Amino acid sequence: MPLTDPDRLFPAEPALRDLARGLYQGIRDLPILSPHGHCDPRWFAGNARFPDPAALFVTPDHYVVRMLVSRGIPHADLGVPRRDGGPVERDPRAIWRRFAGHVHLFRGTPSALWLEHALEHVFGIDTPLSAATADAVYDAVEAALATDAFRPRALFDRFGIEVLATTDAALDDLSAHGTIRDSGWAGRVIPTYRPDAVVDPEHEGFDANLDRLGEVTGEDTGTWAGYLAAHRARRSYFKEMGATATDHGHPTARTADLPRADAKALFAKVRAGRADAAEAELFRAQMLTEMARMSLEDGLVMQLHAGSHRNHSARVFALHGRDAGFDIPTRTDWVGGLKPLLDAVGMDPRMTLILFTLDETTYGRELAPLAGAYPALRLGPPWWFFDSAEGIRRYRETVTETCGFYNTTGFNDDTRAFCSIPARHDVSRRADCAYLAGLVGTGRLRLAEAEGLAHDLTVTLVRDAYRL
Repeated sequence: MPLTDPDRLFPAEPALRDLARGLYQGIRDLPILSPHGHCDPRWFAGNARFPDPAALFVTPDHYVVRMLVSRGIPHADLGVPRRDGGPVERDPRAIWRRFAGHVHLFRGTPSALWLEHALEHVFGIDTPLSAATADAVYDAVEAALATDAFRPRALFDRFGIEVLATTDAALDDLSAHGTIRDSGWAGRVIPTYRPDAVVDPEHEGFDANLDRLGEVTGEDTGTWAGYLAAHRARRSYFKEMGATATDHGHPTARTADLPRADAKALFAKVRAGRADAAEAELFRAQMLTEMARMSLEDGLVMQLHAGSHRNHSARVFALHGRDAGFDIPTRTDWVGGLKPLLDAVGMDPRMTLILFTLDETTYGRELAPLAGAYPALRLGPPWWFFDSAEGIRRYRETVTETCGFYNTTGFNDDTRAFCSIPARHDVSRRADCAYLAGLVGTGRLRLAEAEGLAHDLTVTLVRDAYRL
């Protein structure tokens, strides 16, 4: 008996279910475009086997880790590295058994859908994971990982991935991407320019990062002009390596457009380490507008992720650092925050700024009205806490009436868990087909229009928005 219901996420009402099923059949096998994610490019450069089932399904997956931690299982017991190099669980089978013994915690969550889809459709396993089946499922996954058919490049091809964008720090040498490019493999894995560590004065090591930025670009990052030139140089290098986009993870959506003299003076204060919290926020705000102007010059699409309180637990951050599952949604002002940037570039059709939020209350009130007016804006898909069937439905219901479908950008998986990519895209495709079926069933769309929209939401909007 299969793990997954073939009609999962479709409406319960028979006529609508038939409509959704038919729409899904038309798009089910379309290629996957993954324009924003966190897979490690070294996987595809070296093409070594994945280490073990726990390293594939548990330790790197924030959704899994945070749920288990919420029930009292320490990060270290899940193999999450410590900043001080202290002891953590090294036995992948022990990590897997802890996961399997608590897999009931994920009932009704998207993580359960992703896990069961991956086990069934990637590994051919039809046994539900539990404490009793933990070792048998582990052994089946481990046996598959030992074969060439489950190496990263083979899975990439099997998943039907057309393009996969990684997220790379501004100081990354992109050597893994160079190896991929020179290998002759046809898979398209491209970098994305993520400059947070050299834009945020409150980022640990910021001053040393700016020194390094100057070293790698040959620019004087002690001056405002040299600092901006260094960013232009790095963006150019990323673009040469295949990048089509930048990505900016800021606490808020605040932007600024200071006179040149004021920006120069602010940078001098930041560079000297004398900026207070308000000045650090103003500098981040100014740099968003500077990055937008650079996008007009070099054509890179700009992504802004705001509304996340990063590293909410001081204890977890001290022990395990960033990206340990403790980023929490928070409020941000998009209408007021974006106004300086939009006054500068918002009406320019050459500009594409894709907006992501963790505060979904802003979709109807702020984001959809903004994207429905400014040519420069597009709405990213439901992200992170909302990339579930319910989140996708709420998103479509909230934004479509104001900005339509074509001011959105399809779906992205935003994941470090490689084998969940097909599952995440499958959930998005099914949820969109369920929504479109409802519009057909209530007479708001003709079937042919829904079929075209299903295709566009799956591939066309992503290609267009990210210039792929």
